Amino acid sequence: MSKSSRQQIRRHESWTKWVLKLSDTVTIGVGLLILITWLPDLNSKSTIVIGIIAIGVFGTVADFIGLYRNWCGIAFEREASCSLIAWAISLVCLAALGRFSVYSSELSGKALLLWFTVTPVLALSFRIVFRAIIRALTSHGINTRKFAVVGINDLSIEVVRNIEASPELGLQLLGFYDDRPKDRLKDVPTGISRKLGRFDDLVANAKRGKVEVVFISLPMRAEERIRNIIQALNDTTASVYIVPDLFVFQMLNSRWTDIHGIPVVSVSENPFYGVDGIFKRTFDVAVAAIALLLAAIPMLTIAIAIKLTSKGPILFRQKRYGLDGKEISVWKFRSMAAVENDDNVIQAKKNDSRVTNIGRFLRRSSLDELPQLVNVLMGQMSLVGPRPHANAHNEYYRKQIEGYMLRHKVKPGITGLAQVNGCRGETETLEKMENRVLYDHQYIREWTIWLDLKIMFQTLSVVLKQENAY
Repeated sequence: MSKSSRQQIRRHESWTKWVLKLSDTVTIGVGLLILITWLPDLNSKSTIVIGIIAIGVFGTVADFIGLYRNWCGIAFEREASCSLIAWAISLVCLAALGRFSVYSSELSGKALLLWFTVTPVLALSFRIVFRAIIRALTSHGINTRKFAVVGINDLSIEVVRNIEASPELGLQLLGFYDDRPKDRLKDVPTGISRKLGRFDDLVANAKRGKVEVVFISLPMRAEERIRNIIQALNDTTASVYIVPDLFVFQMLNSRWTDIHGIPVVSVSENPFYGVDGIFKRTFDVAVAAIALLLAAIPMLTIAIAIKLTSKGPILFRQKRYGLDGKEISVWKFRSMAAVENDDNVIQAKKNDSRVTNIGRFLRRSSLDELPQLVNVLMGQMSLVGPRPHANAHNEYYRKQIEGYMLRHKVKPGITGLAQVNGCRGETETLEKMENRVLYDHQYIREWTIWLDLKIMFQTLSVVLKQENAY
């Protein structure tokens, strides 16, 4: 593609972006007014200057981490997480600026924290109300557009379901268009819609203004058909979108970008990039450090018990795959009489004779995993993520399960989504390992800091039940 013929890919900026920017600006001001009401001594010109600086800092941070992206069709929890991260970073930046400015005496740390506690509550409340208003308007046919889908297949049906689950998009389905005979078409689920006609009928309806948005959902191999449909629709005013059939691949945290106008879609990618990665790492370090302090005496007690009850080292170090499949050493309290770390590692079974008496208690209570908090502090592991397997098991299962190695796109965790969903312990069948990998992939696709917290609390319940732990 020559530079002259290359077309720049532009990202669509919704009017909602500017509404939310304005609302955040207003809530910063309102939050400051509430603060002044509670603390009248802050009512000064300097405080107003601080408010203006806060608006600029927050706006810069919010743009940088993508708070004003189009959130239509995305769970509110993701938007709320991004917003709270933006406020937290802004608070740190303002505190740092205040430390070296003439206004440092105007707002104490307590006042600043109070301001940036009230303001996010107001901002998130507005976003909740704003979403509700958009949904109400679209449900009454206000600010809506009628759309049609080209092709009847699993992907097109999924597209329709996702759109109908997101009424804030303002799209109302007319139906499907497909040239194939009826006996070759997939059955459309009841309640979605019906086939409206052939491609020629779609073009005719688009010319008459009956179809305003078209989603082309045809297999990637149907390049010529896709090109012909687009050329025909170029003679209409309909907005046309291509839904690439990328789900024939193992999609993992896919996202869109462009390289000097060339559109690029990632098929598999690490979700912890940019601010998300910084936030998760900060969370890991803070919690792991606190946990190690609290567990110091219990860990010392466990170490003494292991040394007194069986021969061998206190700690067991096993080679496992970490981020991007790079080898790391994972630490555990030794729970077995035999230490295996070669190419033939046998998983622990129920009533395994290799497990020591103290080791049986440690494994059931998961206390043998406590030394992995050190792995977290070293940056080799995370508190939550896919559990690391022995290298021998990785090499075996990567040949048996498609997409197995994708679980190594993130750091391994002390606990994970699979473990709190019944996939803990021995995986003596291929099906059990496949289920574990499915949960690992789901975690990578759907990660939020709230999901990490949920998994950590659920882990406590799983440990207390002591299921599949031996």
